[in-house]
Amino acid sequence: MIMRLLKGCLAAILALLILSAARPVLALSEPPEINARAALLMEASTGKVLYEKNARQKLPMASTTKVMTALVAIELGNLDELVETDAAAYGVEGSSIYLQLEETMSLRDLLYGLMLSSGNDAAVAIAIHIGHGVEQFAGLMNARARQLGAVDTHFVTPNGLHSEAHYTTAYDLSLIAAAAMQNETFREIASTQYYRTQTGAVARTFKNKNKILWNYDGGNGVKTGYTKAAGRCLVFAAEREGMQLVGVVLDCPDMFNEAQALLDHGMVNYEMAPLVSGGDQVASIYVEGGMKNRLALCAQEDIMVIVEKGGSSQYRTNVVLPDSLSAPIRQGEICGYVEVLEEGSGALRARFDLAAGEDIDQATVGFYIQKLFRFIA
Repeated sequence: MIMRLLKGCLAAILALLILSAARPVLALSEPPEINARAALLMEASTGKVLYEKNARQKLPMASTTKVMTALVAIELGNLDELVETDAAAYGVEGSSIYLQLEETMSLRDLLYGLMLSSGNDAAVAIAIHIGHGVEQFAGLMNARARQLGAVDTHFVTPNGLHSEAHYTTAYDLSLIAAAAMQNETFREIASTQYYRTQTGAVARTFKNKNKILWNYDGGNGVKTGYTKAAGRCLVFAAEREGMQLVGVVLDCPDMFNEAQALLDHGMVNYEMAPLVSGGDQVASIYVEGGMKNRLALCAQEDIMVIVEKGGSSQYRTNVVLPDSLSAPIRQGEICGYVEVLEEGSGALRARFDLAAGEDIDQATVGFYIQKLFRFIA
């Protein structure tokens, strides 16, 4: 069935698109002075960039690499499966959780050691377990980066030990972090301050090195990093009043203070606003062969977009539906979707499914006979 693109805004939601239009427009406060070599601040669900500096410059990122390592492992692995420490993972240089040779530990415990204590040995153990080798796992990391639009990123290792061919950008790393923070398991791990292992030859307690979790209201992620070549690097995150911000500073000596200044800039100047409420009718569509010939299509959940506080940010929609549907149709069945685009830039800020608002049964012979008699009468 050929899909067609309905351009423009639906009258049913037009009023919702012009957010806060009646309020006076307030100028954004000045962004902080950032001395990092590269930096970016982004709202996670929409990908809207709130601040950037040298954000497309390719740079080393040290152990912030492990954000992608963890995301790939969570998506492809079984967290309760036991992982044996291979010789390649034993005694890896740099930060470590001190895995013993042939020690077995659950993937879950390894991920906490990876993210909280930045275990380079844990990273290699995970890579060998999931990818059957470091090089193969790096291939999985690179494929996932391309899926997320992180086209200026290339991974060689799962832990970020320096290589000229291992690099990212502040923008790409923010995309990766935004995707990771929308994964419930990753989010739980990255926001944990202390963790005690349940498996392994010895019990270990990990303390998270990310001071954002300890010092910033709403701080909930994500990862520190340092090598001599990369300098001090930080992927950071915080959530307040339903707004999840993620950011990156690369080669930043004062990384925690500059990260907090960027978060403050986002929290002071922006907020989330409802575009469509869950259950609202957004469109309707013709139904062939049904007891009814029109079907209401509804949003399944609340759709939020980021706006400037006191401002009048506007969005437009593209509604994508088939030409028609055929009965029977069950309530909740996905029948199309809506793209929310930022006015001006045209950037995609949200996409949500449209579901059938009710059941429509297939028309019976009796239905058509009754319809014929009504027509004759």
